[in-house]
Amino acid sequence: MNNSVRGTVRLLGAGLRAMLVLTLVCGVIYPLVVTGIAQTAFHSKANGSEVKSDGKPAGSSLLGQTYTLDKKDKAGNPLPDPKYFQSRPSAAGPNTENTQYHLTVSGASNLAADSKVLLTSVQQRRTDIAEFNGVSPSAIPPDALTASASGLDPDISPAYAELQTQRVAKANHLPEAKVAELVEDHTEGRIAGFLGDPRVNVLELNIALQKLAKN
Repeated sequence: MNNSVRGTVRLLGAGLRAMLVLTLVCGVIYPLVVTGIAQTAFHSKANGSEVKSDGKPAGSSLLGQTYTLDKKDKAGNPLPDPKYFQSRPSAAGPNTENTQYHLTVSGASNLAADSKVLLTSVQQRRTDIAEFNGVSPSAIPPDALTASASGLDPDISPAYAELQTQRVAKANHLPEAKVAELVEDHTEGRIAGFLGDPRVNVLELNIALQKLAKN
């Protein structure tokens, strides 16, 4: 065997050994170490901030969802369930007027502030929400009328949660004071005391509501 062939064999052997070592380190050991640290130190976040109800997954605290009836309106959209607190409108979907939460498509409507389509949608939402909750249209807070940038916002403002309290209490045959207490208990303050606005996680609030209704 001449020197060039021996050299080639040595190079191939070295390359094969390097591939096996790197595969073991980068493809097995490193992922196991990172996964182990994540599951130990950040278990909830590593698992998608999963929220459970009666021991079963109910969703993620980071993602909004709808609470609807089997019935649909004239446009074919599912009607909101009066027994539950409702999330913000969502523009996440195949078109800019979609009001449902589609987790496969995240985004806003990208409509300009002076868009007639957007203004018409907001006015219609104002009318529908006021009628649904039995309140004055002027009482509807902005977050109830506008979709978030992601279209998957899991939170609503305390004002929107409080606006829905009477309707939810009546639909579930619960004392309004008890439901109002739930809202207060699930109201989170500003991050670090100054970032963002106070908020209420709709999923966690509705799970607490279900437990209260069962008792």
